[in-house]
Amino acid sequence: MAADDETRLRGRMVEVMRAMEARGLNRGTSGNVSARLGDGMLVSPSGVPPERLTPDAMVFIGADDSVAPGQLKPSSEWRMHMQILRRRPDVGGVVHCHSRHATILACAGREIPAVHYMVGVSGGATVPVAPYATFGSAELADAVVDALQGRYAALMANHGQITVAPSLTAALLIAEEIEEQAAVYWGCLAIGGPNLLSDGQMDEILTRFKSYGQTR
Repeated sequence: MAADDETRLRGRMVEVMRAMEARGLNRGTSGNVSARLGDGMLVSPSGVPPERLTPDAMVFIGADDSVAPGQLKPSSEWRMHMQILRRRPDVGGVVHCHSRHATILACAGREIPAVHYMVGVSGGATVPVAPYATFGSAELADAVVDALQGRYAALMANHGQITVAPSLTAALLIAEEIEEQAAVYWGCLAIGGPNLLSDGQMDEILTRFKSYGQTR
Protein backbone atom coordinates (compact mmCIF):
# COMPACT_ATOMS: atom_id res chain seq x y z
CA MET A 1 0.00 0.00 0.00
CA ALA A 2 1.29 3.45 -0.92
CA ALA A 3 2.15 5.85 1.88
CA ASP A 4 -0.69 8.22 0.97
CA ASP A 5 -3.19 5.32 1.06
CA GLU A 6 -1.98 4.33 4.52
CA THR A 7 -2.33 7.94 5.68
CA ARG A 8 -5.93 8.03 4.44
CA LEU A 9 -6.67 4.71 6.16
CA ARG A 10 -5.28 5.95 9.45
CA GLY A 11 -7.38 9.10 9.14
CA ARG A 12 -10.49 7.06 8.38
CA MET A 13 -9.93 4.97 11.50
CA VAL A 14 -9.92 8.14 13.60
CA GLU A 15 -13.14 9.26 11.89
CA VAL A 16 -14.84 5.94 12.58
CA MET A 17 -13.84 5.92 16.26
CA ARG A 18 -15.24 9.43 16.66
CA ALA A 19 -18.39 8.55 14.71
CA MET A 20 -19.00 5.57 16.99
CA GLU A 21 -19.12 7.88 20.00
CA ALA A 22 -21.11 10.61 18.22
CA ARG A 23 -23.74 8.08 17.08
CA GLY A 24 -24.11 6.51 20.50
CA LEU A 25 -22.43 3.22 19.64
CA ASN A 26 -19.62 3.72 22.13
CA ARG A 27 -18.70 5.68 25.23
CA GLY A 28 -15.36 6.70 26.66
CA THR A 29 -12.43 4.49 25.74
CA SER A 30 -14.41 1.29 25.13
CA GLY A 31 -14.58 -0.23 21.66
CA ASN A 32 -11.94 -0.50 18.98
CA VAL A 33 -11.44 -0.73 15.22
CA SER A 34 -8.94 -2.30 12.87
CA ALA A 35 -8.13 -2.31 9.17
CA ARG A 36 -6.07 -4.63 7.02
CA LEU A 37 -2.73 -3.16 5.92
CA GLY A 38 -0.58 -5.39 3.75
CA ASP A 39 0.20 -8.61 5.64
CA GLY A 40 -0.58 -6.94 8.97
CA MET A 41 -3.14 -4.55 10.35
CA LEU A 42 -3.70 -1.17 11.90
CA VAL A 43 -5.63 -1.19 15.17
CA SER A 44 -6.77 1.59 17.47
CA PRO A 45 -4.66 2.14 20.61
CA SER A 46 -5.63 1.16 24.13
CA GLY A 47 -7.25 3.67 26.46
CA VAL A 48 -7.21 6.78 24.27
CA PRO A 49 -10.48 8.80 24.11
CA PRO A 50 -11.75 9.39 20.54
CA GLU A 51 -11.26 13.15 20.76
CA ARG A 52 -7.54 12.63 21.46
CA LEU A 53 -6.91 10.14 18.67
CA THR A 54 -4.71 11.10 15.72
CA PRO A 55 -3.82 9.13 12.58
CA ASP A 56 -0.31 8.52 13.96
CA ALA A 57 -1.82 6.93 17.07
CA MET A 58 -3.09 3.94 15.11
CA VAL A 59 -0.86 0.93 15.88
CA PHE A 60 0.59 -1.27 13.16
CA ILE A 61 0.90 -4.96 14.06
CA GLY A 62 2.86 -7.14 11.66
CA ALA A 63 1.98 -10.56 10.34
CA ASP A 64 4.16 -12.07 13.08
CA ASP A 65 2.20 -10.15 15.77
CA SER A 66 5.12 -7.77 16.27
CA VAL A 67 4.66 -4.15 17.34
CA ALA A 68 7.52 -1.82 16.43
CA PRO A 69 9.08 0.21 19.26
CA GLY A 70 7.79 3.73 19.71
CA GLN A 71 4.15 2.96 18.97
CA LEU A 72 1.34 3.26 21.49
CA LYS A 73 0.04 0.13 23.20
CA PRO A 74 -2.52 -1.54 20.90
CA SER A 75 -6.10 -2.26 21.91
CA SER A 76 -6.40 -5.13 24.36
CA GLU A 77 -8.59 -6.82 21.73
CA TRP A 78 -5.91 -6.84 19.04
CA ARG A 79 -5.76 -10.66 19.01
CA MET A 80 -9.44 -10.83 18.13
CA HIS A 81 -8.98 -8.37 15.27
CA MET A 82 -5.93 -10.21 13.95
CA GLN A 83 -7.63 -13.61 14.09
CA ILE A 84 -10.59 -12.28 12.13
CA LEU A 85 -8.41 -10.77 9.42
CA ARG A 86 -6.34 -13.94 9.15
CA ARG A 87 -9.32 -16.23 8.79
CA ARG A 88 -11.54 -13.93 6.73
CA PRO A 89 -9.80 -12.80 3.53
CA ASP A 90 -13.03 -11.02 2.53
CA VAL A 91 -12.71 -8.66 5.50
CA GLY A 92 -10.84 -5.37 5.36
CA GLY A 93 -12.27 -3.60 8.41
CA VAL A 94 -13.51 -4.59 11.88
CA VAL A 95 -15.64 -2.56 14.30
CA HIS A 96 -16.18 -3.58 17.93
CA CYS A 97 -18.39 -1.50 20.20
CA HIS A 98 -20.52 -1.62 23.34
CA SER A 99 -23.71 -0.14 21.93
CA ARG A 100 -26.47 -0.17 24.53
CA HIS A 101 -29.18 -2.45 23.17
CA ALA A 102 -26.79 -4.91 21.54
CA THR A 103 -24.94 -5.14 24.84
CA ILE A 104 -28.19 -5.67 26.77
CA LEU A 105 -29.01 -8.65 24.57
CA ALA A 106 -25.42 -9.92 24.78
CA CYS A 107 -25.59 -9.78 28.58
CA ALA A 108 -28.87 -11.72 28.48
CA GLY A 109 -27.36 -14.29 26.12
CA ARG A 110 -30.04 -13.57 23.50
CA GLU A 111 -29.27 -13.65 19.80
CA ILE A 112 -31.16 -11.23 17.54
CA PRO A 113 -33.73 -13.35 15.69
CA ALA A 114 -35.49 -12.60 12.39
CA VAL A 115 -37.50 -9.79 13.95
CA HIS A 116 -37.09 -7.51 10.90
CA TYR A 117 -35.75 -8.06 7.40
CA MET A 118 -32.82 -5.72 8.08
CA VAL A 119 -31.37 -8.34 10.41
CA GLY A 120 -30.15 -9.74 7.07
CA VAL A 121 -27.36 -7.13 6.92
CA SER A 122 -25.57 -9.49 9.32
CA GLY A 123 -25.26 -12.01 6.50
CA GLY A 124 -27.65 -14.45 8.16
CA ALA A 125 -31.21 -14.82 9.41
CA THR A 126 -30.06 -14.15 12.99
CA VAL A 127 -27.23 -12.40 14.80
CA PRO A 128 -25.59 -15.09 16.99
CA VAL A 129 -23.97 -14.68 20.39
CA ALA A 130 -20.33 -15.70 20.80
CA PRO A 131 -19.69 -17.49 24.13
CA TYR A 132 -18.16 -15.43 26.91
CA ALA A 133 -14.42 -15.28 27.39
CA THR A 134 -12.20 -12.73 29.13
CA PHE A 135 -11.55 -9.60 27.10
CA GLY A 136 -8.26 -9.59 25.24
CA SER A 137 -7.83 -13.36 25.51
CA ALA A 138 -7.04 -15.86 22.78
CA GLU A 139 -10.17 -17.74 23.87
CA LEU A 140 -12.33 -14.71 23.09
CA ALA A 141 -10.66 -14.31 19.70
CA ASP A 142 -11.45 -17.92 18.81
CA ALA A 143 -15.06 -17.68 20.06
CA VAL A 144 -15.74 -14.52 18.05
CA VAL A 145 -14.17 -15.85 14.86
CA ASP A 146 -16.31 -18.99 15.13
CA ALA A 147 -19.50 -16.98 15.72
CA LEU A 148 -18.73 -14.78 12.69
CA GLN A 149 -18.30 -17.73 10.35
CA GLY A 150 -20.17 -16.79 7.16
CA ARG A 151 -21.56 -13.62 8.77
CA TYR A 152 -20.80 -9.93 9.13
CA ALA A 153 -21.98 -9.44 12.71
CA ALA A 154 -22.18 -11.17 16.07
CA LEU A 155 -22.93 -10.32 19.67
CA MET A 156 -20.31 -11.10 22.31
CA ALA A 157 -21.74 -12.56 25.52
CA ASN A 158 -21.63 -10.10 28.45
CA HIS A 159 -19.55 -7.75 26.31
CA GLY A 160 -20.92 -6.03 23.18
CA GLN A 161 -21.10 -6.44 19.42
CA ILE A 162 -18.64 -6.88 16.57
CA THR A 163 -19.03 -6.32 12.83
CA VAL A 164 -16.81 -7.01 9.83
CA ALA A 165 -16.89 -5.96 6.18
CA PRO A 166 -14.65 -5.41 3.16
CA SER A 167 -14.17 -1.81 4.35
CA LEU A 168 -14.16 -0.04 7.69
CA THR A 169 -16.92 2.28 6.46
CA ALA A 170 -19.19 -0.69 5.69
CA ALA A 171 -18.42 -2.31 9.06
CA LEU A 172 -19.51 0.90 10.82
CA LEU A 173 -22.80 0.98 8.89
CA ILE A 174 -23.48 -2.64 9.82
CA ALA A 175 -22.75 -1.88 13.49
CA GLU A 176 -25.30 0.93 13.40
CA GLU A 177 -27.93 -1.36 11.90
CA ILE A 178 -27.20 -4.15 14.40
CA GLU A 179 -27.76 -1.70 17.24
CA GLU A 180 -31.04 -0.61 15.64
CA GLN A 181 -32.21 -4.22 15.28
CA ALA A 182 -31.19 -4.95 18.87
CA ALA A 183 -33.32 -2.00 19.98
CA VAL A 184 -36.27 -3.20 17.90
CA TYR A 185 -36.05 -6.69 19.38
CA TRP A 186 -35.64 -5.33 22.91
CA GLY A 187 -38.77 -3.21 22.37
CA CYS A 188 -40.74 -6.17 21.03
CA LEU A 189 -39.79 -8.24 24.07
CA ALA A 190 -41.09 -5.44 26.29
CA ILE A 191 -44.58 -5.60 24.74
CA GLY A 192 -45.08 -9.34 24.58
CA GLY A 193 -42.61 -10.64 22.00
CA PRO A 194 -41.97 -10.31 18.25
CA ASN A 195 -43.70 -11.82 15.25
CA LEU A 196 -40.69 -13.41 13.57
CA LEU A 197 -40.11 -13.80 9.85
CA SER A 198 -39.91 -17.38 8.58
CA ASP A 199 -36.78 -19.11 7.32
CA GLY A 200 -38.18 -18.92 3.79
CA GLN A 201 -38.84 -15.19 4.08
CA MET A 202 -35.32 -14.57 5.38
CA ASP A 203 -33.82 -16.72 2.61
CA GLU A 204 -35.54 -14.46 0.09
CA ILE A 205 -34.24 -11.36 1.88
CA LEU A 206 -30.68 -12.66 1.95
CA THR A 207 -30.85 -13.40 -1.78
CA ARG A 208 -32.14 -9.91 -2.51
CA PHE A 209 -29.46 -8.33 -0.36
CA LYS A 210 -26.81 -9.78 -2.69
CA SER A 211 -27.87 -7.25 -5.35
CA TYR A 212 -29.15 -4.51 -3.04
CA GLY A 213 -27.85 -0.95 -3.43
CA GLN A 214 -25.49 0.45 -6.04
CA THR A 215 -23.77 -2.06 -8.29
CA ARG A 216 -21.03 0.29 -9.48
